[in-house]
Amino acid sequence: MSWTDLARNGRILVVDDAMENIQILHHALRDEQEVLFALDGEKALDIALAQQPDLILLDAVMPGMDGYAVCGALRASPRLQDIPIIFVTALSQPEDETRALEAGAVDFISKPFNVAVVRARVRSQLTIKRQADAMRELSLTDGLTGVANRRHFNDTIDAEWRRCARAGLPLSVIMIDIDHFKLYNDHYGHQAGDACLQEISAAMKGCASRPQDLLARYGGEEFILLLPHEGAEGTEVVAKRILDAVRKLNLAHAASPTAPYVSISMGLATAMPPLESQDAIGVVRAADARLYCAKQGGRNRYFAD
Repeated sequence: MSWTDLARNGRILVVDDAMENIQILHHALRDEQEVLFALDGEKALDIALAQQPDLILLDAVMPGMDGYAVCGALRASPRLQDIPIIFVTALSQPEDETRALEAGAVDFISKPFNVAVVRARVRSQLTIKRQADAMRELSLTDGLTGVANRRHFNDTIDAEWRRCARAGLPLSVIMIDIDHFKLYNDHYGHQAGDACLQEISAAMKGCASRPQDLLARYGGEEFILLLPHEGAEGTEVVAKRILDAVRKLNLAHAASPTAPYVSISMGLATAMPPLESQDAIGVVRAADARLYCAKQGGRNRYFAD
């Protein structure tokens, strides 16, 4: 089985300060899943952030940062809090298991363990996670266009705002509106309108393809693009790219007073999130105000300042 197939089956992070325990678990799981390992808690958190494992097998007793502290840090991280954790430890008292479950673990296995039981519990937790991920994806995705929905955007911009504030990096937002979309629906019908939304959103999504970029449907014909770590100059580059991509679609819009094809208007805003502020609503309002300026200026354009 290739590494790609193993990763598709699941990526497991084993955290234990004893290499012999890691080797045993690696041997037990390597035929079905991709297995990563860390010898201490701090390294485990670094690997988890970089590799986003599907499941973590965690020892409780380790020097420095113990398993309970690692579990707490994982549960406190917006990017890591949904990763299931199984404690695999020499501790075996009921109070140890209770403490692990209260810390956020989904299962508890005492050493020495049965390899077949570990495999079965790993498969079970990976299945549960895949089902949870699928449900989460449905709840955060716009059903028509397949891009993020407004709830997903709101959750993500809050997290990215805090991250940019800590790193001293800018955050940008582009508010996007399809020009005269009601006239398009009235002229061509709602089925054509739905197809138009799908084509426009697909074209825009292709213009901002960094892992951290997020395009969301914000309202009926309104979209919003989140660009973490992007300054004003780079945001204008993205906006020009989007304008060009939508124009190249050349979707006829005979009812539009702006252009013979479907066009869009955009408002751009960039902020340097301050550490003392936890509210990203200001940059969204600024982008919305500049979208209004773009519309007042004739549409089929963007307005940055």
